[in-house]
Amino acid sequence: MIKLKQAVIVEGKYDKIKLSNIVDAPIICTDGFGIFKDKELRNLIKSLAERNGIIVLTDSDSAGFKIRNFISSFVDKKYITNAYIPDIFGREKRKTEPSKEGKLGVEGVSESVIKDALERTGILCEKVDNPSRKITKADFYELGLSGRKNSAEYRRSLLRSFNLPARLSANSLIEILNSITTYDEFTEYVRKAGEENCSE
Repeated sequence: MIKLKQAVIVEGKYDKIKLSNIVDAPIICTDGFGIFKDKELRNLIKSLAERNGIIVLTDSDSAGFKIRNFISSFVDKKYITNAYIPDIFGREKRKTEPSKEGKLGVEGVSESVIKDALERTGILCEKVDNPSRKITKADFYELGLSGRKNSAEYRRSLLRSFNLPARLSANSLIEILNSITTYDEFTEYVRKAGEENCSE
């Protein structure tokens, strides 16, 4: 497993599934061209980029480059690292036909091709043998951020504090928090927020 501080931007859920077996990092899907209409998604990507940078890993076809170029229109280029997979022709296993251009996307290439693409960016990657304590769903429940009467309101307050989109699901929020803060910092923040609410 390769640990990255940057978020990785991919096109679809199958790309995300493929990447999740290779990298320890937040993986954000553009939902194909959905990013063109989704302002909250663009704000999320911009926010992650400004915190730790992003790696854009889209397919090598024209649609992938269109998405890649669009991201660079709202994210400062100094926060973007572009990783490219080579032109490999074939058909993804789950599809009955090859893509329009006949090229394999991120989901269809081998893990070694993806690792090579990341290594070529020059980003220092390290193996994760003993990953630090992660924020989990159980932590959310224990801290009152899920499963309680005021949990939704509590999460909205947390999202505002971290300047994250209101529509983020609890699972997505956990993933992003793990990329921008530590478990100890997060629990300390929640504890202080709880004390402030009690004193009001």
